[in-house]
Amino acid sequence: MQPPKVLDCRGLEPPEPLECVLEAISRLGADEQVLMLIDREPRPLYRILRENRYDFRTELNERGWFEVLIWRSP
Repeated sequence: MQPPKVLDCRGLEPPEPLECVLEAISRLGADEQVLMLIDREPRPLYRILRENRYDFRTELNERGWFEVLIWRSP
């Protein structure tokens, strides 16, 4: 698997982070991932990911922002 493409959405106002991540994941290959960095938890994104067959893992890092790793469901 390749290293994830990092998408830094910190400081962007809604709906920019959602628009950016949806564009990025629309181009994901089967073995690719996107790592979204954002300063608030992107709760609306989770439903969209589930409905469109993406898996994800969210972690709050020690610096206080969220890291959302996204990949296509097998």
